[in-house]
Amino acid sequence: MAGGDAKPVRPRHRLVWLALLAGLVLGPIGAVIVHAVVPPPITLLMVTRLFEGEGLHVRWRSLGRISPDLVDAVIAAEDARFCEHNGFDFEAIQDAMESNAEGGRIRGGSTISQQTAKNVFLWPGRSWVRKGLEAGYTALIETFWTKRRIIEVYLNVAEMGPGVYGAEAASRHWFGKSASELTRQEAARLAAILPNPREYRAANPGPYVRRRARAIQGNMAVIRNEGLSDCTA
Repeated sequence: MAGGDAKPVRPRHRLVWLALLAGLVLGPIGAVIVHAVVPPPITLLMVTRLFEGEGLHVRWRSLGRISPDLVDAVIAAEDARFCEHNGFDFEAIQDAMESNAEGGRIRGGSTISQQTAKNVFLWPGRSWVRKGLEAGYTALIETFWTKRRIIEVYLNVAEMGPGVYGAEAASRHWFGKSASELTRQEAARLAAILPNPREYRAANPGPYVRRRARAIQGNMAVIRNEGLSDCTA
């Protein structure tokens, strides 16, 4: 009778596992599809900064209410091939790896699409698990969102100062004006602080931010003249 003691897997248990698997697959897809039209709520980074004692200043603005100069500045500073790639810039990744191996300034190869996926759907920090999830979400937003939507979301959730998120809040925080009113120089300075927005200042910047902003402002003309931001129009 010992052989008869083994209990078969109950069908309802199989259904539970199938439901969990479907949730793991369909949940992220559903979230991405929803945020193709609905502004993302507070992000995990914002929550983290709140627990660290920082404020929360964020104002959603459609891309049409953000200066085109800021779009050009961010593309020039963060991802010049934004309109050309499908979420991953393997040339930039290779360049970053070579620079880091040679002992130069540590560089990242993340595209605007990858940064958007991380900012909206994931937590801050570095791990292989998070990088894997970031790659998956990047592929999803490149599939279900337009490039215009990606840059719009990025410019509304990116950290641009201590407790300051998005172009509108940053423009008012640093320059006392709306994001639609930014000058080319101001747009370049906002883009220049993106690598470390809690340390750098867009208003009354130090020497590094001034130099970087001048370089970005020069590259903005290339972005505009060569149509490298046309996908956001």
